[in-house]
Amino acid sequence: MLAAQALSQSATDPLSGLVVHDIPLPRPQPGWTLVRVVATSLNMHDLWTLRGVGHPADRIPITLGCDAAGYDADGNPVIVHPVIADTDAGGGDETLDPKRALMSEHHDGTFAEYLSVPQRNLVPKPDWLSFDEAACLPVAWTTAYRMLFTKAGIRAGDRVLVQGAGGGVASAAITLAAAAGAVVYATSRSADKRAQALTWGAHAALPTGDRLPEKVDVVIETVGAATWDHSLRSLRPGGAIVVAGATTGGQPPADLNRIFYLQQRVLGSTGCTRGELVAMLRMMQSTGARPVIDRTLPLSDIHKGFQLMIDGGLTGKLVVHPTDDTDR
Repeated sequence: MLAAQALSQSATDPLSGLVVHDIPLPRPQPGWTLVRVVATSLNMHDLWTLRGVGHPADRIPITLGCDAAGYDADGNPVIVHPVIADTDAGGGDETLDPKRALMSEHHDGTFAEYLSVPQRNLVPKPDWLSFDEAACLPVAWTTAYRMLFTKAGIRAGDRVLVQGAGGGVASAAITLAAAAGAVVYATSRSADKRAQALTWGAHAALPTGDRLPEKVDVVIETVGAATWDHSLRSLRPGGAIVVAGATTGGQPPADLNRIFYLQQRVLGSTGCTRGELVAMLRMMQSTGARPVIDRTLPLSDIHKGFQLMIDGGLTGKLVVHPTDDTDR
């Protein structure tokens, strides 16, 4: 079967280690099952692996990819929950299992025609959701959902700042927060991405670092060092910054005096539970919220997709098709 694998890692030339070639069909271990992948999508996580960030070299080669939608062994349409973990070890929350792993960290990922996953990780795909839309959800959209609703507990009328509009998590956060009735502010260096954010439901979209019209209750932060000071200054006393990434660096100035004096909260968030994925699907059905898809590419053109990600040329998600499937 055709698969896109990381065969080597390079901080300066990450795509040099990405190879699309034929590999053997996976053989599921007990309790696991085979999924025919119809659609998958790119995440920054894949690029970090190619750069050697957070992924030891001794786990290379490995098939990349964290998101997948397709058909299970019985021909049922499914979405793959990407966190492989023991729910008991996490006290009922698999994201708290110290040994948890996303697809492509310890096990081959989703950039392939077929995928082997634990049976419990399969969630029925609703018929109102296309395979391309479903393939955008497992990492970016569920990350945004957990940040907004599980961690921050936002409600209608809350004021939410989403830093870095245009990325997969940010576009999901804007869409979901607006669907929940929040007043959403978005920032981006790109005028085009700010304009897009308004179409997703943002109340206002400003250049990165600009002063907001009002203080916000919640900041959704995935950018890191480049926006951290602005995130703190934009947050009301007692408000919360929810952090699920740091694409511009993970060592921002903390400004502890502001944090303790204004009693601001900094909350970490990673991944989601299977239950949160199911809950998000119910919300999407009732509100009509749908993923933002920038474009689709065949697996053979995945290098082009990653280059667009590196260049900042994507707005929303890039979907990859491992095969020519007419049932999308």
